[in-house]
Amino acid sequence: MHVTPVYIICSPRPQVGKTLLARLLSEFLLLKNGNVVSFDVNLKEPSLLEYLPRTTETADVIDTFGKMQLMDRLIVNDSLAKVIDLGFHAFDEFFKMVEEIGFMKEAIRRGVAPVILFVADVDRNSARGYETLRTQIPAGALVTVDNEFVVRGELPEAMGHGRRLAIPALPPFLKSYIDRLNFSFTDYLRHEKDSSTELHQWIRRNYLSFRDLELKLILQR
Repeated sequence: MHVTPVYIICSPRPQVGKTLLARLLSEFLLLKNGNVVSFDVNLKEPSLLEYLPRTTETADVIDTFGKMQLMDRLIVNDSLAKVIDLGFHAFDEFFKMVEEIGFMKEAIRRGVAPVILFVADVDRNSARGYETLRTQIPAGALVTVDNEFVVRGELPEAMGHGRRLAIPALPPFLKSYIDRLNFSFTDYLRHEKDSSTELHQWIRRNYLSFRDLELKLILQR
């Protein structure tokens, strides 16, 4: 039985790099599979929709109709990988709904593999949000993202025990370069002839991390 991965990138905090991670992962999946669909659940710009308009749709979890519309798309085992950039404003409401409707169990029953990518920070809100997820998400489906640009140093101890994904920090001038709306990670790999550049190495490292994440997902099934 084939498995459809659903990556939910989340944090109860703004400005932790969720949209950057969603861009990277969406471009990796598009390169690897030839298709992907991403959902932008954000109030403020810059949003994923602006960066990847061809593969991104907006979604809303404020009202019941919006919630059901999104969940109907996520629960389908159609071999089309999905990426959700979940805005911090929707964190509590989204995971309350996930718990209420038994999304995780139903997804697994249908051959859908949800992966919760929790982008860590060192504040109290992040600690509370992480504990909420630990109580309702199976350990194998919860991945703590250590964005080294945000968490400068060790992860909080409570977040360091499960699965982890590290995003290395880039120098500020390169961060500004990749933040341009017309920048594509995959295009850069294809057109930059010097594979030793810091940005080339950074993109490749992240793409390899995503590949490893997918392999572990398959092996778990």
